[in-house]
Amino acid sequence: MAVQRKGKTLELTLASMFIVLLAVGANITTIAPFMVVGGVPITLQTFFAVLAGLVLGSRLGVITTSAYAFIGLIGIPVFAQFGAGLGMLFRPTFGFILSYILVAWVAGKIVEKKNTVAPFIMASLLATAINYVIGTNWMYFAYKMWADAPEGFSYGMAWLWMLAPLPKDIILAVFAGVMAHRLKVSVLSKGQFKHLKLGA
Repeated sequence: MAVQRKGKTLELTLASMFIVLLAVGANITTIAPFMVVGGVPITLQTFFAVLAGLVLGSRLGVITTSAYAFIGLIGIPVFAQFGAGLGMLFRPTFGFILSYILVAWVAGKIVEKKNTVAPFIMASLLATAINYVIGTNWMYFAYKMWADAPEGFSYGMAWLWMLAPLPKDIILAVFAGVMAHRLKVSVLSKGQFKHLKLGA
């Protein structure tokens, strides 16, 4: 019972840590406001969402990213540019936030019971691609259906905007894969962490 309680406490601690990291990663643009292209903030959220899935596993990764989205929607300013509240549901960029739940689940599922670095990198790249597909399509339909679209806005333009953060996200995806693998092998598989079932 004590081991189980300790495991739950560690899970809660790790999940809370990643929620904070997602919030910090979301607001890099407050330090560097030029990192906004076509209304899309270039953030580190995707990196931390992918890392959450790789490190915490599919179950806890989903819980963490869902909690992050919920916290923001109830009014705590954890989204990009300190956004918060139910009104965020109608923002063109909300699809990226929504995608983090699936991103974490996919990344976590792929690497469960995997001990080599290659699956971690592949999972990270696939999860990043999912983030782009969901987020960009949400943005396109938001601009077409309820948001104020820029003049001449098209589906191609939506994807063109995403070229700016793409190199950064590919590099960070590879880095997330390598980093998560090293964390699991060197830290999370030993000591007080070894009883955690992060992939379950």
